[in-house]
This record gives sequence, C-alpha cells and structure tokens, in this order.
Amino acid sequence: MGIMDSFRLRNALIQHRKGNIEEARAVYEEMYRKGVVSAQYMISWSYILLREGGEQNFLKVKEILAKAQKAPDLTPQNRCDLLVNYAVADYKTGNLEKSLELLERLHQKNPCGETYNVLGYLYIEQGDAQKALAFNQSALEYDDEDPVTIDNIGQIYYRLLQDKEQALPYFQKAHEIKPTQIDTLWFLSRYDIENGQVDDAVEKLETAREGRFSPLNYVTKQQVEDEIAALTK
Repeated sequence: MGIMDSFRLRNALIQHRKGNIEEARAVYEEMYRKGVVSAQYMISWSYILLREGGEQNFLKVKEILAKAQKAPDLTPQNRCDLLVNYAVADYKTGNLEKSLELLERLHQKNPCGETYNVLGYLYIEQGDAQKALAFNQSALEYDDEDPVTIDNIGQIYYRLLQDKEQALPYFQKAHEIKPTQIDTLWFLSRYDIENGQVDDAVEKLETAREGRFSPLNYVTKQQVEDEIAALTK
C-alpha cells in the first residue's frame, strides 16, 4: 500500500469514528477495488455492511473478511472482531449452526463480553431455552451489569419459556442500565400495551426508532416504525 493510500485510509477511519459513514465507505470501497488488503478498514467496512443489512451485504461481509484474514496488520484483537463479524454474517445468511461452531471455538479460546453477547443471543435463536439460559447466566456471572446479557435472559423467559412475569424484571434492569437499548424498549412496550399505557409504549418505541440497529436486534427499524404508526393512527 502506497503512502497516499495509507494516508487516505487513516483519514477514512477517522471520519468513520466521527460518524461520517458514507465518506469512509467510499474510501473503503475504492481501496477494496484496488486490491488493498488491510484488516483495519476491512473490519470497519464489515460493521457498516452488517448494520445496513440485506443478504447481499451479508455475503459481501463474508467475502471481505475471508480476504482480511491474510492482512499483514491483522492482530489478535481485530482477528477476534473479524471472526465475530463473519459469524454474524454466516447466521444472517442461514448458517446458524456453522456460526455457532465458529463462535464456540472463539469463546473457548478467548471468552469476552462480545462472544458472551453474540453467543447468548444466537442460542436463543437456536430455540433451546435451557441451553440459552445456562449460557446467559454464566455470562451474567462474567459481567452482572451487561445490559445485553440481562436483556437476553429476559428474552429467554419471554420468547422461549412464555413467562412474561419472570421476564419483566430483567427487561426493567436492562433498561435502567441502558435506557436506549432497542430490544429492551420493544419488549417493555409490549407490557405497556397490555396494561393500556399506549402513550408510554409509543414513547419507548420512538426512542428505539432512533437507535443504531444491528443484525442481532430482535426487531427491525421497519417493525418499530410500523408499530408506532399502528398505535398512533
């Protein structure tokens, strides 16, 4: 990689951190077309594509990250990020079991908050309530203030065990720790609706709508917007 390309990539990464996503993305795409292999920008680009969603983007993530594994600047930390993002893309393209196998190997070698969060959610998607609950409870022992883990446990009780009463304290605690967490707001709005508190539900959904959606959210932005429209018509 030449000096000018290196300078432009550094600037693009700075712009990305500042929230200038499209400016950064344009540089990432250009560097990729030129055959520049650098884990830093490839992993950053994969985050953009994952959040944007869509099957073509998920397939693109897998293509990019497969090449990034050979990048000379790949470190143990960004290799972990690479594998987690690859596993998420795998899950979103219909390969849940393969995604779980990859994450389980990664977690066994280097357990961290991110692997606990992603595995914890994917076990819910797998549908085995007891397995999901056991894993997320171990994640809670790792970090008892992690709002994602706490929300995961709420979802297990709500979605898999059909126990809304047991789920509620977990959603309330997750909301207390992180008031903007999208899925938590969605599930709490379900309780509001059941209790006839439609205005409170709409307020929570409007907060959720402004959040940064990811492929691991239970609800999409469109679902949230549709629900707001239905409740306010």
